[in-house]
Amino acid sequence: MDRLNQRGAINVLLIPLILVVVLFLGAAGFGIWSFTSRADYKNNSDQKAAAAANQAVKDTEAADAAKYAEEAKKPYDTYIGAAQFGNITVNYPKTWSAYIPEAERSSTPISGFFNPKIVPSVTDPNQTFALRIELAQVTYEAALDQFKSRVDQGLVTMSPYTLAKVPSVVGSRVEGQITSKKQGVMVIMPIRNMTLRVWTEANEYKGDLDTHILPNLSFVP
Repeated sequence: MDRLNQRGAINVLLIPLILVVVLFLGAAGFGIWSFTSRADYKNNSDQKAAAAANQAVKDTEAADAAKYAEEAKKPYDTYIGAAQFGNITVNYPKTWSAYIPEAERSSTPISGFFNPKIVPSVTDPNQTFALRIELAQVTYEAALDQFKSRVDQGLVTMSPYTLAKVPSVVGSRVEGQITSKKQGVMVIMPIRNMTLRVWTEANEYKGDLDTHILPNLSFVP
């Protein structure tokens, strides 16, 4: 009986001892981690501050460059089409170039290509342009029908659209896969017995379309 009591007493004392050891090891680990973190911060604070300062400078330079790029687009250059085709007027950034052939007897009397700096090859079907305008000898309904299957497939969305400078004419805005290979935004407007299309072939120019082109676009209905 005495041996059993001694073993029981040892077991009872062993549990608190284990807890004390565990707590000690935990506290020691925390202390080491805390010391290491403080030492790292102390040793690298200058480098971290310098890195943060360099990043702040880069962010500021990027913001300034973007602001300058936007300001450089004004005042706009202007294209005005022939009177018999509605005096279509397009104001576009002066940092862009334009190629706008007109052919009175063509099925597309006006077909314009706009792009920053230079206009690339207009005969390359894989080329992407910041802005296109096209006046076509097709009805407005026929122009919309070209997108019907893509609307049904969910490849594009279509909604009514009105130009700020031609509020009397209601057209359509198409967003998504505007061609078989290109994503973008296209505005389709009826103009007399013809149809005007204005679009960007890359989503990166959507902001330019909405900020610079469409608010200033006009024609005589």
